[in-house]
Amino acid sequence: MNTSARVLSVSALVVAMASGLGACSNMSRQDKATAAGAAIGGVAGSVLTNGSAVGTVGGAVVGGVIGHEVEKKK
Repeated sequence: MNTSARVLSVSALVVAMASGLGACSNMSRQDKATAAGAAIGGVAGSVLTNGSAVGTVGGAVVGGVIGHEVEKKK
């Protein structure tokens, strides 16, 4: 897959994930932040590791943890 096709597919994935989060209105703010962090982290991990499954999953885990901690309940 060439670079422009990869960028386009990653961008489409981000848009799809972001719009999907809007449908989760019954989720708490922390749940939404965790899901958004996991989605962004997964995409970033995939891009940084050239599509490696381990990089994608690792990025999703790290992003989810960061999103969860950023939006901790007060």
